[in-house]
Amino acid sequence: MDKALLKDRDAFIKRAFASPLEVRKRSQPPSTPEPPKKKVSKSTPSEPTSYKTMSGGSQYKFGVLARIVRHMKTRHQDGDSHPLSIDDILDETNQLNAGPKVKQWLVTEALPNNPKVQEVDGKYLFRPALPVRDRKSLLKLLRQHDMKGYGGVLLDDIQESLPHCEKVLKQLDKELLRITRATDKKQIIFYHDKGINFLVEKEFQQLWRNTSVDGLQDDNIEEYLNKQGIKSMQDTGPKIKPIRKRTKKSRQRATKISDNEHMQHILQTYDNN
Repeated sequence: MDKALLKDRDAFIKRAFASPLEVRKRSQPPSTPEPPKKKVSKSTPSEPTSYKTMSGGSQYKFGVLARIVRHMKTRHQDGDSHPLSIDDILDETNQLNAGPKVKQWLVTEALPNNPKVQEVDGKYLFRPALPVRDRKSLLKLLRQHDMKGYGGVLLDDIQESLPHCEKVLKQLDKELLRITRATDKKQIIFYHDKGINFLVEKEFQQLWRNTSVDGLQDDNIEEYLNKQGIKSMQDTGPKIKPIRKRTKKSRQRATKISDNEHMQHILQTYDNN
């Protein structure tokens, strides 16, 4: 063999031993990334009356219910007192497209549990805040409140409960008193009892208006009256005697009377043997 070739071969072997061998890794197929898992948010159940936070189906159902209650209230204020079936109610409110599930929910849950609706023999009526139907019943209610010290009645409750309210209130204008409440500016209707009307001299009116009793208790008012030489009225009413508690009498044991104890030494028994 040619010496030049042998020399080249030896040089190649030396270079091969001098440099490290590179081990190629087996090519692996590229791994496909896993799709991210969707987080399922657990929604807390909302209250049954929270209309805005409900799902679409619940909002629709409660929208149907609200429309029914408004219609029943309008019927009552117009003087319609006959009850309606669920089909008649849906017909009059133009909601015949309500499905059977919504209709079943209205009959079994919504209408029976609604405070503004009452059921009468399978049909439904509006439940007003006050038991008044006409002028006489309203006047009777206001008289009872006045006699029993209940005070007045909210105008809003009268308007909700009394059919043709404005017409009736105009008829009773001379027998009513209207007071506007300072806290919420709502009107309170009182019965005007003309039997207690009497004239008061201007001198007493001025004294009444100038006397301030704000923040004073009954004891302070009584002390002030005594200093002014005015006797308080606490002793002018009928005197009530205190009720005496009955004391239970102790029962004495009855003495047992034994007869013929002094004859015991001569008594004999005659038993038949």
